[in-house]
Amino acid sequence: MRLLQRQTGVKNKDQNMKQILLSPPHLCGKEKDFIEDAIISNWITTAGKNVEEFQKELKSFLGNSIQALALNSGTSALHLATILADVKPGDEVICQSMTFAAAANVILYQGALPVFVDSEPDSWNISPEHLEEAIVSRLALGKKPKAVIVTDLFGMPFDLKKVRKITDKYEITLIEDAAEAMGSAYAGQKCGTLGDLGAISFNGNKIITTSGGGALITQFTDDFAEAKYLSTQAKEPLPYYEHKSLGYNYAMSNVSAGIGRGQMTVLPERIEKRRTINRFYRGRLSHCDFIFQQEPSSDYFSNFWLTAFRTANMPPRQLIDRLADHQIEARHVWKPMHLQPLYHEAPYYGENVAENIFKQGICLPSGSSLTEEDLEYIAKVIIGS
Repeated sequence: MRLLQRQTGVKNKDQNMKQILLSPPHLCGKEKDFIEDAIISNWITTAGKNVEEFQKELKSFLGNSIQALALNSGTSALHLATILADVKPGDEVICQSMTFAAAANVILYQGALPVFVDSEPDSWNISPEHLEEAIVSRLALGKKPKAVIVTDLFGMPFDLKKVRKITDKYEITLIEDAAEAMGSAYAGQKCGTLGDLGAISFNGNKIITTSGGGALITQFTDDFAEAKYLSTQAKEPLPYYEHKSLGYNYAMSNVSAGIGRGQMTVLPERIEKRRTINRFYRGRLSHCDFIFQQEPSSDYFSNFWLTAFRTANMPPRQLIDRLADHQIEARHVWKPMHLQPLYHEAPYYGENVAENIFKQGICLPSGSSLTEEDLEYIAKVIIGS
């Protein structure tokens, strides 16, 4: 019951307050029609009409030149991307330090070594200058990175022009972690398609959801075929089970894809609502000493999956706790990977931009189901009035 209260925003009996979550699922009602079709047809596993149609809808939204493979998580998509990039044990992969752990963990899945790079101060994404510094340094050691993983942090696109110029110069595969960036774009090109390979997440907290799920994005039909093969346990096309390669159980279910199809019908509305929420916070809190993550130029279009800012005069924990006292969920930004105990020995290139963003950064409730009353209430609690 408590979980239901948190997700629907009904009154909490203990606190007699409405709970406002960071980014809860927001269903539109159409999802049940596609789910019912899956149940009636008895296609509820990892095949069926919903999977095929969901992939087509993703392809139509992201650009018809791409291929989209529906999977059970964004992490699965990132892992398959590293395999397609031929990352093997002992290789090095450069990774944005300020990111969710999955972007770095998939490097370890392949037995490779992550090399972390700092952020730039406006977008909070990978610093092109430190990226090239890292590549030059690793080359001098005789260790050419096999791939570069960049993240569209909180929905903000990375600097495609500068980063792509660098990866092309050194002939390194570019993997885009667009887990948080469905609907975002750089110079009109949709996030997820900015790299050689891309990954999107449809986890329950994302701008649209399949309950749990993700998608691998590629421009090449052979990559799509290989990823599909690997995601379904690498079964050979024989009348019995035979396996020549190591496969994975990464495919999306037909039921989950049905939820995704319903969500796709409202995706433009969800994007506009998140951007409206971001504009509200910027305007309502403009007199506060906050530095918001921002679109650095007109090339950037963020879905603002989460609205995040830095505060210099108030420890993030103080504000997060104040909001929690009013049943409002806020969170720290991602702790940089080079500061994580798991990765304390990994090389790092940069200064302290990502570290300072972490020390000062806060993510505010940004769910598309927030009402004007909710937003005004959150703002009042932040301001302290």
